[in-house]
Order: sequence, then structure tokens, then C-alpha cells
Amino acid sequence: MTDIFARKALLQKGWADNVRFGINAGRITDLTPNKSPESADFVAGIVIPGLCNAHSHAFQRALAGRTEERSPAGQDSFWTWRERMYELAARMDAESLAAIAAQAYSEMLASGYTSVAEFHYLHRESGSEQHDGAMFNAICQAANNSGIGLTYVPVLYERAGFDKPKPEGQQKFFALDVESFLEHHARASEIAGDRVCVGIGAHSLRAVGKESLLEIAAAATDAKIPLHLHIAEQQREVDECLSVYGRRPVSWLLDNFDVDNRWCLVHATHMDADETKNLANSGAVVCLCPSTEANLGDGLFPLHDYLINGGQIAIGSDSHISINPFEELRWLEYGQRLAAQCRNVVSLEQSHVGHELFSRVLTGGASACAQESVGLQVGASADLVTLYDADPMLVGHDGTTLLDALVFSGYRLPIERVMVGGDWRVVDGKHVDQEDTRAAYAATLERLGAVQ
Repeated sequence: MTDIFARKALLQKGWADNVRFGINAGRITDLTPNKSPESADFVAGIVIPGLCNAHSHAFQRALAGRTEERSPAGQDSFWTWRERMYELAARMDAESLAAIAAQAYSEMLASGYTSVAEFHYLHRESGSEQHDGAMFNAICQAANNSGIGLTYVPVLYERAGFDKPKPEGQQKFFALDVESFLEHHARASEIAGDRVCVGIGAHSLRAVGKESLLEIAAAATDAKIPLHLHIAEQQREVDECLSVYGRRPVSWLLDNFDVDNRWCLVHATHMDADETKNLANSGAVVCLCPSTEANLGDGLFPLHDYLINGGQIAIGSDSHISINPFEELRWLEYGQRLAAQCRNVVSLEQSHVGHELFSRVLTGGASACAQESVGLQVGASADLVTLYDADPMLVGHDGTTLLDALVFSGYRLPIERVMVGGDWRVVDGKHVDQEDTRAAYAATLERLGAVQ
């Protein structure tokens, strides 16, 4: 059993002072404000709930910083970046994936994420024609070793485009037919264990046909699990969907499927006004990945209009060119400010933007990761982050502005410790296995060689 005393803690109803947490068997068993510390307590300055990283491609951590050179043609885009990503995927085996994912997950923990939804479509190892579960096992191994909470989202990828029924080139490492995919999902669900939640996913409308998506949606409904899907990330996808289906992607999806709060749509960048309103009204969560969306030149999500219509959001680090939830929130708001040429765009329900952003993605991330409860409460998993209240970033702030400081002060995060399921996984700002994880990651990149 662990007891924590926090001089200030962010609870479901807001900030509270002098809070004692009782933690047993990985869960919060007691939570009482206005107490005094006891001799055996771990004393923390500030305690906040950990966030869910609702969209991760762990293997792409090895690509960060390797795609920023202008091509000779000078026509760089998401699609040229994708070719570089395919090159990396073609080299990936289970051993490499486990080391790279462990590095990404340990960095997530050290930045305040306590769980992750792994959107996983790398079903085959390099040089193998088999989808035997080795890559799934690598993801589970990385999550277990790092200590992060894992929602495994196996993803179907069956075709190259709306009018291209077969996968092309390196897509063979992703591709499965829907029957094999559902068999993999069933096996993963059986062997996942208590620490791994299993969702289900389709890569995108361009990569998965209607009939297959209907089968996936039925499986998600039957199992009562979240369904994740990339959608409308690039204008080219919208144009191709219009050409083949006669509708924009989000509009087509809403017309053909019963989209509800079990769906997590990733990006949804390019929507018209009707799509924005109707998607918000559906109850689905949209996972936004501002640092990746900016890096790939995707565009800006219509956040203000989506939120005023009741939309839900989560955040993800996606390609992992940045692993910092507070930076994601900062750039989510800053993108809107640049587009609207005004400040404090997302302060719709609360006057302080940082608090509203944090609250929204805490709730939306829990939904996307199929977490049974939100935030710090009795009975919830003990997933929490402690902050140094004497850090210059936070000194002088009270409950009204603490989250503003975390989101909008772009300094080193003042994270002291991170707990997941009652275990300390970050101590003194460092992951407990940092040195071993870094060594394994470095050895893996040396073995793989640089992506050209």
C-alpha cells in the first residue's frame, strides 16, 4: 500500500488542498482533502491525473528528425513523407519494434502520459510473409517493460486507395484481408491480459472498403470496445473520396455508419461546416495530433466550431516528433489563434484555456482508451503525475492558472514522479529504466541504419 500527501491536487470537482491518497492493489482506495501528512506518506507538491496518448505509431519514433531535408523536386508533402515511413516499416522486426516502442513509451511517461492507444498496422516482420503475432507481442513487451497503460488497437489495411483494391509496394507489411484481421483481433483479445485493453481499428476509408469496415464496426459493437479510424487528414483524400464515393469522407461515414461515442476519429482535418456540426453531434471523439499535423502539413482542424457544437477531443503524439502532452495542447490552441487572429479561442466553458484544454482531453482520452473512469477518484487506477510546486514554471500560480502555466510556458516540464497502476515509473523526472531503454534504442538504430 502507498500513501501520498499532496499540497494541491486536481480532483474531479477541481483543485483541492492538502489531499491524502490511499493506494492499494493499483487503485485509489481513499482520497481526502484538508488532511495533514503522516510519517510514511510520500509528500508531493502538486498531483494531477495522467493523460492518455490516444494515437501512437510507436515505430515512427525512429523516424523523428530524419525527414526534414527538402527533396530535389522541392515538392515535399505528407505523401513524400509516407514513402520514407514505408522504408522504415520495411526494416522493422519484432526485436527492433520492442526497443523503439519502449523508448517512445518511456518518454511518454516522463512527460505525463500514463496510457497510450497504439494504432498498430505493422503486422509482419521485415522479411516475413507471416502475421504470427510477433509484432503484437513486441508492443505488449514494450508497454509492460515501460509500465505504461496500453490500449492495443489492431488496424486493418487492405488496399492502396479508394479505387485501388490491392495493397502496393511496402504496404504488404501492413495488409491483411478482413478475415485474417478479425482472427488476429480475437487472438489478441484472448491473450492480452489484465494490463492491456484491446480496441479495434481501420486505417482509413481509402485503405479499407465499406464491407470490411461494416464487419469491424459490428465487432466493435459486439465487444463494446472503441473503434479508431484515420479520416480526412489530407485534402487529396477528400478529393479521391468525392471522386469515388461522391461524398466527403466524414459526410460519407456519418451517412453509412452509426457513429457514436465508441468511435475515435483521428485528425478529421478537412471538414466543411455541416460535417463539423454533424460529427460533433455524433458523440464520437476526435483525436488531434497538432505536432504531427503541423510537421506533415496536414492543415488545421475547425476546433472552435466543433467544440461549440458539443464535440469531444483527445490528443495523441502520432509520429512522435514531439512527445509532450502540454506542447500538443499549446499548439492546438496556437494554431487556432493564428487562423482566427485572436487569443484564448478554446475558452468556451472555462475562462482559463489551459484548464479547459486539459479537462477536455482527459475525458476524451479516457473514452478513446476505453478507460472505465476519468481522473483522480476512489476506485480509479492510480495513474497520476506529481509536479514540483517550487519549480519556476509554477511558482506564484494557484489553481486558477496552474494548468495555464503548464500548457503555455514552453519550458522543461516540472514533473517529479509518475505513477501507473500504483507503481512509480518515473522518479526525479527520469524513467526508472531510462539508461537501459536508451541503450537498447541506440543499438537498434545502429543495426537498422539511417532511413535514407
